[in-house]
Amino acid sequence: MLGPRFGKAMKDAGAAITALTQEEIAEFEKNGSRDLVIGGETFTLTAAEVEIISEDIPGWLVANEGRLTVALDITVTDELLQEGIAREFVNRIQNIRKESGFEVTDKIRVIIEDLPAVAVAVARHSGYIASQTLALDIKLSPTAELASLNFKEIDVEEVMVKIVVDKV
Repeated sequence: MLGPRFGKAMKDAGAAITALTQEEIAEFEKNGSRDLVIGGETFTLTAAEVEIISEDIPGWLVANEGRLTVALDITVTDELLQEGIAREFVNRIQNIRKESGFEVTDKIRVIIEDLPAVAVAVARHSGYIASQTLALDIKLSPTAELASLNFKEIDVEEVMVKIVVDKV
């Protein structure tokens, strides 16, 4: 406990410790002690007196090795989520093509159930989905209109979506 040692200067000691740079903390960990000047007086702080805790920044993944630190922003933006949904559609459509015995060069038409969870992604990325799957047409359609068609149900981002994939 540093309180009894620093007494009235504890607030200044806390500020001095908090102000240490990464390099100074690494040196402190290596040497096991660190001199601090507080109120004109020099104190030697030992590793046994403090607990050094490393915390990640929310939304970031941080890794350290030696003097190298790498930080990745792992926040999933709306745009990234929509791209991910589009890629999932490409994967599911390709699987349906394969299961249906279509040739690699066969052109297709795709009708996707118009659900709020996927509609934005399909609308924004229909060109990408079409180019990756050889779809001449990608259409969002109300659930009722799919009932009379030969649809399959696929899981996209934990949402069950009806989809029709037909050879043109």
